[in-house]
Amino acid sequence: MQRLGTIDQLGYVVDDVTSAMTHWAEVLGVGPFFFLPRPALHDLRYRGAPTDARISVAISYAGATQIELIEPLDDHPSPYGDFRSAHGAGLHHVARFVEDYDAAVAEWASAGRHPCFEGRALTEHQRFCYYDTAGHGGTVCELVEVAEFAAFFDHIRHQSARWDGSEPVRTVGG
Repeated sequence: MQRLGTIDQLGYVVDDVTSAMTHWAEVLGVGPFFFLPRPALHDLRYRGAPTDARISVAISYAGATQIELIEPLDDHPSPYGDFRSAHGAGLHHVARFVEDYDAAVAEWASAGRHPCFEGRALTEHQRFCYYDTAGHGGTVCELVEVAEFAAFFDHIRHQSARWDGSEPVRTVGG
């Protein structure tokens, strides 16, 4: 059984999202990045307790793989802050985009796995969750309900495929 399946996204915890976007664009040729300075997050629960953790996020594509850069903005409990404390900056998670979120979560539950972090992003309907992978260098697995993000992700993928190096950062939601 392949619970993770295709890896759709690589998520990196970074110390400074602006510097990270510059590095990815100038050194690696990945861009443009769509920057969300403080994306709306709802109903966050980390290790069973509510949290008010906030982040800055930048998203682009390298081919078919989405690149997500995440800067923790506070000290509220979160997997991002814990990762940074334990490992510094680096690959925090691999993610799979799923159409049937409930079925994907049930598949993990059937194997005795339960989310360590979950919530909703941007809209109150867009669900995501993370699963610990203890003993594996800190990298965790994420499931992202793609339904409401599909058009946004398609737009970013299309812009990345046609990117000519200009306007490497495009701020979303000011």
